[in-house]
Amino acid sequence: MSSDPSNPASSSTVSTPPGAVPVYNVPAPGTPAEEKVDHIVIYGHSNMFYWWPVWAACFILAGWTYADAYQMAAVPPGSQFADQAHVEGFAEPRDAIVAPPGKHFSLAPGDAKAVHADMTVAGGNGPGVIFVMTVILVAIVSTVTLRGLLSVIALISIFAAVLALALLGWWDEIFRFFGGLDIRINAAGYLFLGIPLLIIWAFVTFVMDRQHYAVFDEGQIRYVLDIGDGTKVVDASQAVVEKKRSDVFRHWLLGFGTGDLMVRTGGAHGVLIQLENVFNINSKLRVIHNKLQTKAIVVE
Repeated sequence: MSSDPSNPASSSTVSTPPGAVPVYNVPAPGTPAEEKVDHIVIYGHSNMFYWWPVWAACFILAGWTYADAYQMAAVPPGSQFADQAHVEGFAEPRDAIVAPPGKHFSLAPGDAKAVHADMTVAGGNGPGVIFVMTVILVAIVSTVTLRGLLSVIALISIFAAVLALALLGWWDEIFRFFGGLDIRINAAGYLFLGIPLLIIWAFVTFVMDRQHYAVFDEGQIRYVLDIGDGTKVVDASQAVVEKKRSDVFRHWLLGFGTGDLMVRTGGAHGVLIQLENVFNINSKLRVIHNKLQTKAIVVE
């Protein structure tokens, strides 16, 4: 089969003449020297990667709660608020909460000494609502895949609905409809959730997820798809690499440019290699394509 000598990619089909020396990656005259990339490793990630907004919200909302510094106490049912009541031990009138006869506050030590409420909460239920909505949104986004135009339509619809309810002032009515919704978590509660979740997220992202990967060399692909499996090697000469259509929620809002990678190898025993949630996928695709297009040329 003939080939065009000016096209290095086509010369891979030419048989090597006697005495010829194979040369790899020969740049054209005058081409600036570039740093050579011997191989590139692509790591896939589990959907746990997208749960970072939950632990981040925990730390932010804990700081918000500590800044508000309201205190909450648990009171028995039937307690009443007394406005500007005369309380024993205080010269001036104070607002107070009065427990029903025979009932005691859960924070009282039982010896009639004054105690202080020690549960730090926010002044309103805003942080609690934000936390719950964040968990619900991340849970849906990380499990339900909406690709292409469908994800864009869903995103616009959600933002339009939230904005319309806010402009119409219906959020308070919605909360009252659900029994006067008031969601509050004390500051320590946010940290109790956020710190373990951060540790789990970091372990899964930087340890567990790095156990399944694909390495693209010149002429071959080495890959491990399941934790504990051995490394498999396939020929990359006829491999086709593509990125699936993006999910706007998952890949752009939470993943900052992640994507799902598919590699189909050629030959009678071709395999399908799938790596989901690859970080910074577009720049890595350019390197992969360069590696797969690199062929040996022959100088006589």
